[in-house]
Amino acid sequence: MNTDKGFVARESQPRQETLAITRVSSTGSVLDSDAITIEEPLEIRLTAPGLDEFPLAITMRTPGNDNELALGFLYTEGIIRSRDELVTVEHCRPPSGDEGIHNSIRVVLGVGNTFDPALLERHFYTTSSCGVCGKTSIEAVMNNSQIKVPQSLTLTAEQVQQLPILLRDQQSEFSATGGIHASGLIGPTGNLLRVREDVGRHNAMDKLIGSLLLDNDLPLGANGVVLSGRASFELVQKAAIAGAQIIVAIGPPSSLAVELAEQTGITLAGFVRNNQFNLYSHAHRLAPA
Repeated sequence: MNTDKGFVARESQPRQETLAITRVSSTGSVLDSDAITIEEPLEIRLTAPGLDEFPLAITMRTPGNDNELALGFLYTEGIIRSRDELVTVEHCRPPSGDEGIHNSIRVVLGVGNTFDPALLERHFYTTSSCGVCGKTSIEAVMNNSQIKVPQSLTLTAEQVQQLPILLRDQQSEFSATGGIHASGLIGPTGNLLRVREDVGRHNAMDKLIGSLLLDNDLPLGANGVVLSGRASFELVQKAAIAGAQIIVAIGPPSSLAVELAEQTGITLAGFVRNNQFNLYSHAHRLAPA
């Protein structure tokens, strides 16, 4: 099935822009230029047999990999469970602004999809910083806490310590702007298999999961994820739904993130930097040196 048979903007989507700035230091100020990461809204629209097209979500994101972002979002919200449920993904409205950025994408589901439209009691609104906002109840947020991930992956302390370095090496946008997050897929030997970047932490994760969905690689096997920043509840939830066994975060976790990692069987490592880290759950996956 070719889910890209609709138009999906790729090279036409700029991810950064250069601005004139004043650079200030202890020696004075000078006129200069600076590259910054673009942040633009993306409207995710959904349609299926018997369901009129409607706007499901709006997220603030860095343009690029919009199809992966939309599919990763739908997968982690439980609206789709496999690539076979998709008909196509396509940008569906004219580009906005002088830069020609396409800010609306349509996901068309096929007859095999079994989700109940009545369950979509709200429209989602997400921001680049906080993820999904406006959940109707805390129960709706916690509805995936009964997931149990496999137990087939172990890493050494040295492999964990190397992951932030490997992630930074594959962050092409970060090297230019310094203002973008990333999520990376950890392989069975502690290698880094792929990386996705976005101004929003949760968008980077959705892009990574969406790319795996398109490759029919979900749920994950002996894999984990590495995060460029902190480990929030929502990022742990998305990783658990995808089947990740280990989460390696350069920043700290939240209390709910630790609780969910413990419940789902995920090994959660935080503050992974300067050749040290903290283990918050399921330390048995750390192999002896």
